Parts: sequence; C-alpha cells; structure tokens
Amino acid sequence: MTRFTSFMPVALDEARAAAARGEVPVGAVVVKDGQVIAQAGNRMREMTDPTAHAEMLAIRAACSVLGSERLTGCDLWVTLEPCPACAGTIAAARIARLYYAAADPKSGGVAQGPRVFDHPQAHHRPEVYAGIDEAKAADLLKAFFSMRRGSSF
Repeated sequence: MTRFTSFMPVALDEARAAAARGEVPVGAVVVKDGQVIAQAGNRMREMTDPTAHAEMLAIRAACSVLGSERLTGCDLWVTLEPCPACAGTIAAARIARLYYAAADPKSGGVAQGPRVFDHPQAHHRPEVYAGIDEAKAADLLKAFFSMRRGSSF
C-alpha cells in the first residue's frame, strides 16, 4: 500500500513568501516520484509579468529540471484553483494530477468559469483533487486582501 503524502504545506509556504513580497499569496509545487522538483510563488508584480503565476513559474522550472516540455507523471500542488491560462498550461504540460486548496469563484478555470479540462479541445485532463487544506489557503488569501483594502494594490 502506498502512503499518501501531501505537499500542500510546501505550496502554502510559497504562498506565504509571495504575500511577504506583496504578491497575491499563491504557491505551487511540482512533484515527481514523491520528490519536489520545482516550487514557486506568485511574482507578477516583482517581474512585471502577468504570466508569472505560481503555477507557470513552477511548471517552467520543472520542465527545465527534467529537460522536457512534458511533465508526464508529475503532480502539481497549488494553493488556489488555477486560472484558465494556468489550466491550459497544466494540460499542455501533461501534468498527471492536480491538487489545489481553495476554489476561485472569480477567476478559476478548473471547477469554475470555463472549466478548461472539460472542454472538448483540451489536450489532456489531469486527475483533479480539490479542497486540500482549503481553509488554510482561503484564510491566507482573506487576510492578504483585507490588509490591502483601501491601498493602491
């Protein structure tokens, strides 16, 4: 019997680090064969790059580590439901399993909005597991945005 190990605590650490940098607190981790091969937090403001989402950065780093644009057999752990662009990238990278914490009713692309993996043109559909450490991720996001209210964020 294989023991299940959650890598959401690593993703939550990345989200906290992103918040400390003034970024929306989202963290992502790519795991292969039970080992973290890449991890990242949002860096859109820091990099002045609207594609510098935690998922995108972690996937790019994992592709570099493995020397391939395909992440077959890899799992992605992320603290927030991926947006449509990140979901498309997850499909293109052939991520095997997606684990995410909090749902994103406003900008999500997996269970909300366009439901990218359910679209007939999706090249790949990973196994999806939602709600892992959802309360921790949601609390982190709520705290971040309550501190930002009234600022120029």
